[in-house]
Amino acid sequence: MDELKINLTDTKGYVEPRDMEAFQHQTTRIISKLEEKSGDPDEFLGWLDLPQQTSREELIEMARTAESFTKDLDTVLIIGIGGSYLGAKAVIEALSPYFGSDKSRPEIVFAGQNIDEDYHHELREWLNDREYGIVVISKSGTTTEPGIAFRIFKEHLEEKKGQQEASRRIIAVTDREKGALRKLTNERGYKSYVIPDDVGGRYSVLTPVGLVPIAMAGYDLHKLLEGAEAMRQRTSSEVEYHNNPAAQYAVMRNALYQKGKAIEILGIYQARLYFFMEWWKQLFGESEGKDHKGIFPSIAQFTTDLHSMGQYIQEGRRILFETILSVEEPRHHLSVPPANDDTDNLNYLSGKRMQEVNAMAEKGTRLAHTDGDVPNMTISIPRIDEYNLGQLIYFFEKACAISGYMLDVEPFNQPGVEAYKTNMFGLLGKPGYEKERQRLMEKLRENGE
Repeated sequence: MDELKINLTDTKGYVEPRDMEAFQHQTTRIISKLEEKSGDPDEFLGWLDLPQQTSREELIEMARTAESFTKDLDTVLIIGIGGSYLGAKAVIEALSPYFGSDKSRPEIVFAGQNIDEDYHHELREWLNDREYGIVVISKSGTTTEPGIAFRIFKEHLEEKKGQQEASRRIIAVTDREKGALRKLTNERGYKSYVIPDDVGGRYSVLTPVGLVPIAMAGYDLHKLLEGAEAMRQRTSSEVEYHNNPAAQYAVMRNALYQKGKAIEILGIYQARLYFFMEWWKQLFGESEGKDHKGIFPSIAQFTTDLHSMGQYIQEGRRILFETILSVEEPRHHLSVPPANDDTDNLNYLSGKRMQEVNAMAEKGTRLAHTDGDVPNMTISIPRIDEYNLGQLIYFFEKACAISGYMLDVEPFNQPGVEAYKTNMFGLLGKPGYEKERQRLMEKLRENGE
């Protein structure tokens, strides 16, 4: 059976049973609070029910729209930042070939996730020779990074195809009624999808925010939601703690945090999960890092990073723990060939699959790090496919919500994100930010800038 598993064996000795029991008692109350939507942020708990509430008809419609939209396109440009792109990119990158692309599907590229002038200039130049459409994702339509990108590429597409044809090549995922993007969508007649009011950005991958781009890439939305629904059932309030992987993960990471382990490294041994780690990093960093609290989420791609950060993990400050995201079976078979001269001394590996070598590297590293006083958890899935990614997404979302409440922070807001925006708006001279500009300019002068 395709089932996510969690292994806590390599955390023994770091946390006393009585510490675990105290956290375990919290989980029942927290999960019930979530499911009853009785907390203060109940307007942001819609993600809990998405796997069961998203209808088959909605998924079929998105898939059909994606098929018709991409019929004459070789490229789809996704414009968004943060939760408006990371979830979709995580799933698409995990499912896509490492090299080249399936010619029956459009190439998926991203913009508006940074303000790098060279990136957007070179992307625009590259798109000169592509038949492309745009999926723009923004609740308000005024977020700086995607807002700039949409201006640039809407203008570019209109110059290439004319306004009428360009409008047929743009899909907006935005607010149901209000905001600049909704207004433009109504004026230009863009095809549109709604971002639910009760789902925050970093929890939105199972809404049209993530589902529309994933459909554009040609992947199976039904299986993605099936995996998420299976995990919803496994992590409900009706499930006992010892059978609830999300509760176990949330409890262990908080118990380790109480013991001074303030940094969590999420590690992978399959490179195609890199952007899944980036999605995880936003989910936990933005949800928990408040009130001078929170476990710092860090990521590492093994074995690559064992040749850069391995020394610190093994012998640096003992303030970290690892969570390894493990995959039991890769898609392909490739064995190490024998060599007549064996000058590299690798003939002892001849005939072994690379997966076996990778698995032994994973086990050996785990043993080395636990010997070095680094607690380890392992979360494993049978393979990387839509169903198992759906399980993982819901597992981490549920665990993050539980963990945030254990930390006594509000896991569904992000007040600190506004600080850089206020400063940026002031420095750029945005109307209404004159006082901030004056204060910041004086500060820069004092710093000699």
